[in-house]
Amino acid sequence: MYEVLFQYIEAKSKQPLTDEERELIQSKFKLRGYRKRQYFLQEGDICKHVAFVVRGAARMFSVDEKGIEHIVRFALETWWLGDLESVRQLTPSHYNIELLENADLLVISTAEAFELRDKCRPFDLMFTAVDYQANIAAQKRIHAAISLTAEERYEELAKTYPEFIQRFPQNMIASYLGLSPETLSRIRKHILNK
Repeated sequence: MYEVLFQYIEAKSKQPLTDEERELIQSKFKLRGYRKRQYFLQEGDICKHVAFVVRGAARMFSVDEKGIEHIVRFALETWWLGDLESVRQLTPSHYNIELLENADLLVISTAEAFELRDKCRPFDLMFTAVDYQANIAAQKRIHAAISLTAEERYEELAKTYPEFIQRFPQNMIASYLGLSPETLSRIRKHILNK
C-alpha cells in the first residue's frame, strides 16, 4: 500500500526517496479502511488530518440552507483528501468529505505532514507540486463556471476527467457542474444525438 504513495511522491517531486525517507514517511502515515458512505470529515469539524487515496472514491461537498448538496471536489486513487482552508487556518470546515466506495486511505495528521515537509525534501516538493496543480485546477473550474455553457462544462469535464463520468452517479456530476440532474440528462442526450 505504501509503495503507491512512494511512487507518487517520487513522480511529483522528481526526486528518488532514500530508504530512510521511506521509513520516515511510512512511520507518519497510517493505513485506514473506510466504508462506503463513511465520512472522512464533517462540516463544523476542524480538518486535522489529510489522506492519500490508495483505493476508492470520495466527494467533498457542502449543504445549503435548502438542503441542496453542492459538490466542490471529487477524489479517486492517488488523490488527496482534506480541507485546505480548515487545515491552514484551523477553522471549522464548511464541507463534508464522504467516501463513495469502500476505500483504503493513508492518513496523516496535519501537524505530522508539516513536520514531514521539513524533514523530507521530496515530500515537501511533492506538496508544492500538488498545491500548484490544485491552484491551476481551481482557476480552470472558476473560468468554466463563468465562461462556458452547461454543455461545454460537461464536455470539458468528460475530456479532462473521463473517470468521473464512469465512477460517479449522474446526479453527483450534475451537482459538481452546478446543474440540475434534468439539465445534465438533456445535455447528455443532445451530445449523443450529435
